[in-house]
Amino acid sequence: MVSSVNDEEMESAQPAPDETMRQFTSMFELEALEQVDRFRAPTYAQAFWRVFGGQVLAQSAAAAMHTVQPERAIHSVHGYFLRPGDAKKPIEISVERLRDGGSFSARRAQAYQDDQPILSMIASFQVSAHSPAHQMQMPTNLPAPEELPEPAELLAHVKHPVVQEWGVGRPFDIRHIDRPVYLEADRDRRPTSAVWLRTKGTLPDDPNIHRAAILYASDYLPFEPMMRQHGLYWAKPGLKMASLDHAMWWHRPARADEWLLFVMDSPSAQGARGLATGWIFNRNGDLVASVAQEGMIRAPQG
Repeated sequence: MVSSVNDEEMESAQPAPDETMRQFTSMFELEALEQVDRFRAPTYAQAFWRVFGGQVLAQSAAAAMHTVQPERAIHSVHGYFLRPGDAKKPIEISVERLRDGGSFSARRAQAYQDDQPILSMIASFQVSAHSPAHQMQMPTNLPAPEELPEPAELLAHVKHPVVQEWGVGRPFDIRHIDRPVYLEADRDRRPTSAVWLRTKGTLPDDPNIHRAAILYASDYLPFEPMMRQHGLYWAKPGLKMASLDHAMWWHRPARADEWLLFVMDSPSAQGARGLATGWIFNRNGDLVASVAQEGMIRAPQG
């Protein structure tokens, strides 16, 4: 979830890259509370006082994972962002066991701060099964991530705390295939976008951590196709945006600490809301996940 924010609401210090990765990994170390299926999730200071929406999504999914048998892997989530979260307060997550069938399990996870819900999610899990398979093809003739600039190279000269978080404070290395829209609009207006991304360090081998990490990263970028189409950019004064809901489907196992291609488009924007869809591939061309998100987007007038 993102939105405009005043300078006095921002923190200026950015953690070192190794500390960023330590914090990121520890986000999934949930504390089990006395109430059954209730967990406490840690937060860390961010340039915006709000908790990043992908963090709440990923931690809520991780909490649901704790209540399901290990052989049942998460394959989809559908979540609604209800209120902004405070990055200076921990998050409590309550999980309701909706169903455990022969092959599928369903869980409802609700994230709270100050006894107010900030996210409501339903997640589905499945025992691995064999079946016919197909997938859409990965785009070809794209530059490799090693050929593209790191965010720090693009943003190191701007000392604003939010821009520094984009450049060095995130746990993911994001390499834009299209012209980056951090500080200025893309002159080629089109409702599409594509990036390579991976975590800045190696993650544990637990596949659930990688599933949660990919969900976390999937909330970074869905606004960019809309921004490209309408000549907007992240640092534009007066631009206001917030994620409203988010869905993700995992298709195949993948590691979040290896390069993934995230391709996005926006089929519609109207009424201060925009829809984005996206597909995540590994370097072998396997379709790892699909994403859909609707967000509020309000461009400044004049």
